[in-house]
Amino acid sequence: MTEMRTLIQQTATSKTLTLTNTPRPTPAGDEHLIHVKACSPCAGELLWPANFPPPNPRTLVPCPDVAGIVISAPAGSPFKPGDSVYARTNYTRPGNACDYAVIPTDELAHMPQGLSFVQAATVPVSAQTAWQILLVQTFGELDWEGARNIWDGKRVLVTAASGGVGMWVVQLAKLLGAEVIGTAGGNKGIVKELGAEVLDYRTTDLKEWTRKEKVDVVVDCVGGKSLRDAWWTVQDGGVVLSIFQPPLMMKPEDFEGENLKDHFFVMQPVGRQLEEITKLIEGGTCRGMVDSVWPLEQYEEAFRRLDTGHAKGKIVFDLELN
Repeated sequence: MTEMRTLIQQTATSKTLTLTNTPRPTPAGDEHLIHVKACSPCAGELLWPANFPPPNPRTLVPCPDVAGIVISAPAGSPFKPGDSVYARTNYTRPGNACDYAVIPTDELAHMPQGLSFVQAATVPVSAQTAWQILLVQTFGELDWEGARNIWDGKRVLVTAASGGVGMWVVQLAKLLGAEVIGTAGGNKGIVKELGAEVLDYRTTDLKEWTRKEKVDVVVDCVGGKSLRDAWWTVQDGGVVLSIFQPPLMMKPEDFEGENLKDHFFVMQPVGRQLEEITKLIEGGTCRGMVDSVWPLEQYEEAFRRLDTGHAKGKIVFDLELN
């Protein structure tokens, strides 16, 4: 059986990674065999197996973001051998830090024309999370026009707006007509470039800021103190949403706002949403951002960079590099 390189997390409670050879997977049912060209890790994902154990035991392979070429496809699939595709794959299966992966039809999307595999690998997790925040979670599931009708004119505060998800929330919210304020530190220029007002979290007291300013929605991408402080910015009847932790966990004891809704969710891969994001990228209205590119063999250095929390965009493994 043909072997392939695979990056494996040794145990759920250890962040130790090992690059080893494993058998190439065999697709079944509606799965496609994908030749992985690039993949991208998520911040904190080596903690997921311990904190959120997979429902069924599986090999702990990191990197849910993937871009590559279809090698084989099931009958009737919209994806044919030779197609360039990308995806955020489901957490129930191993990730994509390997030379070949198997991915079902409903998670795949056609890769945007004009993007390299490295550029495409920056998109799926972050963009789909932002899509689901704005068009599924905050005000219920909406089509694009319905979302524009609701978000147009809304004021939105995005914490960690220069991060992978934050950047996409800023871009999509702006396209939907919202006024966006983003918190950032050393990467303030990126947030401003994307069209948001920038608050430096190192020097801005959000509680003090709200004496003059209020927002309709908080989108929290970092949790902790940032989420607690952000509660003060929401006007009565507003929404506090977090992808990091349940917002009520960080609600200040002396918070006096009324009729607020709170949401916490974990994104699920939906290929049809990613196809819509492909259209936006091809139309030139949205983009991902590459922080740095690494060969798979330099996984230790890449994850150290990821753990700093200061990446400007996504860290990507280019599997064509040696």
